[in-house]
Amino acid sequence: MFMHNKRLQYTVRVAEPNPVLASLMLEQFGGPQGELAAAMRYFTQALGETDPGRKDMLFDIATEELSHLEIIGSIVAMLNKGIKGDLAEANMAEADLYAALNQGGDSHTQSLLYGGGPSLTNSSGVPWTAAYIDSIGDPTCDLRSNIAAESRAKIVYERLINVTDDPGIKDALGFLMTREIAHQKSFEKALYAIEPNFPPGKLPGKAEFADLYVNTSQGEGDTEGPWNTGGTWQRLDDVEGSLPLDGGDGLPSVTLTDAQKEAARALMARTMSNPESDPVTGADLGSGKIAAEMADV
Repeated sequence: MFMHNKRLQYTVRVAEPNPVLASLMLEQFGGPQGELAAAMRYFTQALGETDPGRKDMLFDIATEELSHLEIIGSIVAMLNKGIKGDLAEANMAEADLYAALNQGGDSHTQSLLYGGGPSLTNSSGVPWTAAYIDSIGDPTCDLRSNIAAESRAKIVYERLINVTDDPGIKDALGFLMTREIAHQKSFEKALYAIEPNFPPGKLPGKAEFADLYVNTSQGEGDTEGPWNTGGTWQRLDDVEGSLPLDGGDGLPSVTLTDAQKEAARALMARTMSNPESDPVTGADLGSGKIAAEMADV
């Protein structure tokens, strides 16, 4: 059961309305790195989690993300507050109202369709989708994904901070950005509390390939580092000469019944191309090629 506290987790102070900035802020309301996506990601993970500690953590963070959704939504609503009243009460001349609606970005859509309130879209007006949720049900996979999601959200908040001079908004965004750091730390601690946590899942993988680095992009710019040399790495530079890696012939094969073989042969014979033919096609006719050749004759 959820209870709503009418006080925000962090105070929102907006100096003046700015519909264009409101559109940009929607990236963290209904965008892929936004607060709704985070809340739904962690909430659904918590429902399926069997470990009591991780379950509690995921519910805690999911619920806090909903409070962050309320903060960013409040910022959007305050930034749109002026144009919302003007549009509803027709307080401006037609030309002035049109200019106010079309200040840039997606501001006109926000005003006309949503009355200045926050919409479940990103900053370009693309509707929120559950496709943003990339959970797969393995805790080591999901925790790594959560760490990456918090990292991406922090970067988006940094960029939003850089596009506004409003001190109250910068302060609130700074709080939200900082909470992304805290959540990342929690997810990292939870990940490393699972021992072992790599590779993800149960199967260890084939030992002869687990430490193999395949240098498939060769030439100027080749660089060595801890990601491809040293330690346990086995580096493969002669890629073509080493194929196939399993020592087989490298050709695909399948076992068919006699009836399937006969059907496959019949299909191949029926659809075989004639390499000696040079048929006249629509492209030839459309380009005037045939008419030019006939004129030459």
